[in-house]
Amino acid sequence: MMNKRTPIQSVVLYTLVIALVIFCVFPFLQILSTSLKHPIDWGNPSLWPRVLHLEAYKELLGLMPTKEVEIPETIQRLLNNPALSEEKKQALLAKFSSGGEVFSFGRYMLNTFTISFVTGVFSTLLASLAAYAIARLRFPAQSLMANGVLFVYMVGGVLLMVPLYQMSVTVGLASSASGTILSLFLIYLIQTLPVAMYMLGNYFRTIPFSLEEAAMMDGCSRVEAFWRIIMPLSKPMLFTVFIYCFVIAWNEYLFASVFLKQYQDFHTLPLALQTLFTSKNAIWDRIMAASMLTLLPVIICFMLANRHLSGGLTDGGVKG
Repeated sequence: MMNKRTPIQSVVLYTLVIALVIFCVFPFLQILSTSLKHPIDWGNPSLWPRVLHLEAYKELLGLMPTKEVEIPETIQRLLNNPALSEEKKQALLAKFSSGGEVFSFGRYMLNTFTISFVTGVFSTLLASLAAYAIARLRFPAQSLMANGVLFVYMVGGVLLMVPLYQMSVTVGLASSASGTILSLFLIYLIQTLPVAMYMLGNYFRTIPFSLEEAAMMDGCSRVEAFWRIIMPLSKPMLFTVFIYCFVIAWNEYLFASVFLKQYQDFHTLPLALQTLFTSKNAIWDRIMAASMLTLLPVIICFMLANRHLSGGLTDGGVKG
C-alpha cells in the first residue's frame, strides 16, 4: 500500500507541475499575444495587448480588401510611356498595392492539409494491414521484420535527403510539380509507416484472438474478421496513429524545403512561414498570426483525439 503524501510533499509536487505547465504553455501565449498587438505595442512586455489588433489575421485569411496606394509622379510618367509593355506595367502597379495577397496563407494551408491528410489515411491503412500480419500470422523472418520496422529511424533525414532527391530526379518525378508532390508523399509515408506499424501491432496483440475465432466459426474468413472485428475494436488506436502521421506530415520542413523550393504555389506552411520570415512582409504580428493559425489544426486534432482515446473497448467481448 502506498504511503500517503504529506502536505509539504503535495505542495512541492503541485508547484513543480504548475511550473512545468507554465514553462510549456508560455511560448504559445507569447506567440498569441504578439499576434494580437499593434506594431506600436510590440515593446510592451505584458502578455495582454493594450489594443486588440486583428489586422494580421484578416490579412492572412483574405478578409481585408485590396487597396491602392498613391503612385509617385515619376512612376506615373513611366506607366504612360507607350514603349513599356503591358506586362511590365502590371508588375509596376503590383508593387503599389497591398492587401490579402501579401501571404497566400489559404493556399499554403490547403497544400499542407491535403498532403498531410492523404499521408495519414494511407499510412494508417497500410500500417494496419502490415501490423495485423506481424501480430497474428506466422511466416519466415517474422521476428526480424517485427523488430526491424524501426530501423529507418536510425538514419537521419539529413543523410537521406540528397539520395532521395537524386532518385526523384533520376526517375523523372522532380521534373514536374505533380511528380514532386508524389515524391514528397512517398517520403512522408516511409517516415510514418514504421512507428504506425509498431503502435498498431502492439495494440492488435491486446485484442483476444478468440473474438476472431468466434467470427470465423460463424463463417467469416480471416480478412472479413479483420475488417469486421479488429478494425472496429481498434478505432481509438487507428485514430491516434492517423493523428501521429498527420502531425508529422503537417510539421515537416526539411524535405519540403528541398523538393518544393522551385514550386512556390505548392509550398507547405512550414516552408511558407520560413519564406515569410525572410521576406519584405516579415512583420511580427503577421508572422505570429500565421504561426497561430498553423498550430490551430494540430490543436484541433489532439482535442478530437482525446474524445476517442478510451480504453476497455474489448472488455466484456469474451465471457470468462
